[in-house]
Amino acid sequence: MDWSKVIYVFFALMSLTTTAGFLYEQNEIALFIAMSVNLISTFLKIGIKNTLSAELLASSLVADLHLIPAFLILEISHNINVVIALSIGAIIATIFSLILVIVESVRARDEF
Repeated sequence: MDWSKVIYVFFALMSLTTTAGFLYEQNEIALFIAMSVNLISTFLKIGIKNTLSAELLASSLVADLHLIPAFLILEISHNINVVIALSIGAIIATIFSLILVIVESVRARDEF
């Protein structure tokens, strides 16, 4: 078992679930946790060397560029509608990233 892949996929899934958790409980702490976990997931994707690594990193950066402004908007203007819209965008980017992880896993398995 490749433990680096386990950790990487763990944080990718955790990014999705914590962002979804924010949509359920809309407060600053939930959004901060979602943003933090997504940033960790992004940093883990920097070291990946596979066929879809550029796409994985790009999708994670998209989620970051949704969650960071969402957190700032929530703290500064408390416009929850914009924050929810940005969080949904981050969830879509994270789902895309997880689909890429599945595709890459299937391709790696087929090569063996």
